[in-house]
Amino acid sequence: MTSTGQIWLAAARPRTLPAALAPVLVGSALAWRDGAFDGAAAGLCLAFALLIQIGTNFANDYYDFVHGADTAARVGPRRAVASGLIAPGTMKAAMIAVFATAFLAGLGLIFWGGPWLLLVGVASIASGIAYTGGPWPLAYHGLGDVFVFVFFGLVAVTVTYFVQAGHVTGDAFLAASAIGVLAANILVVNNYRDVETDAAAHKRTLVVRWGRPAARWQFTLAHAAAFAVPALLWWRGEGTWILLPLVLLPWAGRQINRLRRASAPQELIALLGDTGRYEAVFALLLAIGLIA
Repeated sequence: MTSTGQIWLAAARPRTLPAALAPVLVGSALAWRDGAFDGAAAGLCLAFALLIQIGTNFANDYYDFVHGADTAARVGPRRAVASGLIAPGTMKAAMIAVFATAFLAGLGLIFWGGPWLLLVGVASIASGIAYTGGPWPLAYHGLGDVFVFVFFGLVAVTVTYFVQAGHVTGDAFLAASAIGVLAANILVVNNYRDVETDAAAHKRTLVVRWGRPAARWQFTLAHAAAFAVPALLWWRGEGTWILLPLVLLPWAGRQINRLRRASAPQELIALLGDTGRYEAVFALLLAIGLIA
């Protein structure tokens, strides 16, 4: 029998949480490199990022059920609301509670970054809800990948760096781009698996719009773009250690082949978890390269 705690843990989707951890790790490593690291600010950034990710996952669980995207025909891991494990109203309340807690955590960052961070916090929460909810859900119009790249790449890395260093650099945007495309790859694998049920529910993800061959190209090019970042940082004057993420080339190649050859939902579920772990390891190696 599945316990209540296990149900809520599954609803939080642990496979996606590296998308929240990775940008804070990289942004903080950049701050460390520049002599500006602040553990308290970094901790609040991590709490905010994790809560935004979990809140977005809860919103996705609730709104995909409302829109009919999660049905008995779905081939991925069971969703809490669609499977009857959590009542829709309970999930909606949990979503609100998590986003409210994220907002409170974000308020603490005003001490370091100033009141304008309120706009970042509100935009992050609004986008987390608008990802699958609201009158024009982003994921239903092919903009989910853009949302992930922007908020779990560009925004998360640069804001983490800004609240510690007081400014943003070109290096921060470069590093953020690598993390953003790898976070979007998690979404690519998820949508690649769900393309048939998403199409039936009129959820027009990029995989639904362009097809699985285009998704494989997107996945491959994202890996290439991520590897280009440490090379560019090295060219801009970083030490040789910044090239450390390049040791992941064989792992990236295996992921690309696994996506191309996948023929069963379980293969894609396993790849989804591996893609999240890959982003976390890439971020760790990039962080080591920045502070070494």
